Amino acid sequence: MPEALEIERHRAAIARTDISRPVRLAIEWSILNQDTSFFDYGCGYGGDVERVANLGYTSAGWDPYYYPNTPIAAADIVNLGYVLNVIEDQEERRQSLIQAWELTHKVLIVAAQVLINAPSKAQFAYSDGIVTCRNTFQKYYEQQELKTYIDEVLNVDAVPVALGVYFVFRDEAEKENYKAIRFFSRTSTPRVRIPTKRFEDYQEKLEPLMDFFTKRGRLPVKGELANEQELLTEFGNFRRAFAIVLQATDEAEWDAIAYRRSLDIQVYLALTHFAQRPKFHQLAPEMRHDIKAFFGSYEEACQVADQKLFSLGNSRIVQTACEKSKIGKHTRGALYVHVSALAALDPLLRIYEGCASRTIGRVDGATLIKYYTDQPQISYLFYPEFDNDPHPALKASITIDLKTLYITHRDYENRANPPILHRKENFVTSNYPRYEEFAKLTQQEQELGLLKLKSEIGTRQGWEKCLAAHGVEIRDHQVYKC
Repeated sequence: MPEALEIERHRAAIARTDISRPVRLAIEWSILNQDTSFFDYGCGYGGDVERVANLGYTSAGWDPYYYPNTPIAAADIVNLGYVLNVIEDQEERRQSLIQAWELTHKVLIVAAQVLINAPSKAQFAYSDGIVTCRNTFQKYYEQQELKTYIDEVLNVDAVPVALGVYFVFRDEAEKENYKAIRFFSRTSTPRVRIPTKRFEDYQEKLEPLMDFFTKRGRLPVKGELANEQELLTEFGNFRRAFAIVLQATDEAEWDAIAYRRSLDIQVYLALTHFAQRPKFHQLAPEMRHDIKAFFGSYEEACQVADQKLFSLGNSRIVQTACEKSKIGKHTRGALYVHVSALAALDPLLRIYEGCASRTIGRVDGATLIKYYTDQPQISYLFYPEFDNDPHPALKASITIDLKTLYITHRDYENRANPPILHRKENFVTSNYPRYEEFAKLTQQEQELGLLKLKSEIGTRQGWEKCLAAHGVEIRDHQVYKC
């Protein structure tokens, strides 16, 4: 093996048919939007540059092989997507990261290949990575290794967004606001139940106030509401204005929103314990007002959050929280919950899941979260056909050991007999869009005796044998006699 190998880096570029995952995540989180400019540093074939421009955003890119003559320019959002892992020269790799950061006004997106599967035999070691059969270089990072590398080179605190994807923020308050928003419960504005004459007269003016309370769980302070002056002129203060809203809606629903919001803050603050917890002045103004409204002081809020976090060191606490959960499917050694139900769980379980996702960000595309009650682990299970297939097959799983933060990936996609799901309504909350449909199917299957042999129907082939033996088939979540 020669010391200096001619690596063909450009062959590592991927021709995509859609926006790459790191850039898509930036758009989904409103990091990249029409008010920000985008520059793709090492853009390959330029697919992201073109598709971001098609969305109406300011977009440009540079690549040393495919677009060497395009000017390298600063931008609000800079993407360094899957570049670090294809540069075999360690100093050049470091300088690429530094240069991308120097171009960044607001947020740098860094994405690299993460080692969750063993490299194939068509690769061999070179420098600190491997050379593929296509004569390209690949440096496979561990998830935490990638964060450590970014943090040390740039002297920052990179925020994990997904496996192999990090956001690096210029502004500390914006970073903390993003981290907090990830734990916001999704709520809807309580509907009008008693449309009083006074409410109807002012409904249009009151709707921004209702929207604000739905989002923050509290009344606004000075400067937070666009039509503030209009409301203050009419009612004198926000409390009087909101009293009109309470006459037309159910006050208990607003109280529930406020309670969930206070829990969201506890989850966020508990997880800041693992990094350098931000000073109060480093938080976004909205978050500072939230904390004052719900806890009185930052110290009190952190104390409440830490109390919950430290209690999780007792495995029995986690086990009890799982056993008492009214949401999810219970088995002998685990609790399974649909990702959409996460915010509705006991805050202890939300914090416990956050101990895993703080390392890898939200697991993109995961369907179920598996809480192990007999060991400190959490798994994310992928059932891409959960909504449409009455008994969807497991495609993949990612398991995180909470002691070591070691990530294990298992692929089930090509297995002839993968595990499948039953009783889907147990995984979700009752307001899930297809809950009634799922529950009705389970009832039909129970009445026909299809669910009795639990050990035999847990796989695709076992289930097919069961259906054949009973002379039935299932279409569109309905049971039909053959």
